[in-house]
Amino acid sequence: MRVTVIDYKAGNLTSVLKALRHLGAEPIVTDSDLALVTAAERIVLPGVGHFQATERLDRTGLTGAIRAAVARSVPFLGICVGMQWLFAGSTEAPQQPGLAAFPESCTRFPERHEKVPHVGWNSLDVRPASRLLAGVAPGAFVYFTHSYKASVTADTAAVTTYIEPFAAAVERANLFGVQFHPEKSGDTGLKILRNFLAVPAEAAC
Repeated sequence: MRVTVIDYKAGNLTSVLKALRHLGAEPIVTDSDLALVTAAERIVLPGVGHFQATERLDRTGLTGAIRAAVARSVPFLGICVGMQWLFAGSTEAPQQPGLAAFPESCTRFPERHEKVPHVGWNSLDVRPASRLLAGVAPGAFVYFTHSYKASVTADTAAVTTYIEPFAAAVERANLFGVQFHPEKSGDTGLKILRNFLAVPAEAAC
């Protein structure tokens, strides 16, 4: 299975590629080739760092190509900032829009007694009927590193609490996003990536 992995020069590509290959997928990396996105069977957008880095997606035309692929029911998975990019935007870079597949904006954790960023292992409260998280044990732990988060909405597939509850995963039709790093989350993370690879494009909508 071929997986088009988007490189916007701020993603954690090495670990993601290793995990996908471990699962038998054939990842193809592009930072600007619109034809690869047009022909994609499924797309992964890894991400770390500042939300402003997603501006490269707009500048290279990848935003439009991804939007068109999603409209064709191509399964899409955003990881960390890649998940946040599915939203309207983030207060981390107010002038930089996201894909706006989800209308809300991401916000920074409030400053309280806990440290920000949220770094380390934390548990998932999985919502029923999630295809991405099917078979994930209740309370399973995954690895996070982030200062900004999405609020819990009807599209939330899993909730984690750090300072306050937030969306650890989102899911709607062929769109999937995880705030944590499945490629660094052991067997649970591999299970989630395997579930994504099993989503049939023709049934995604």
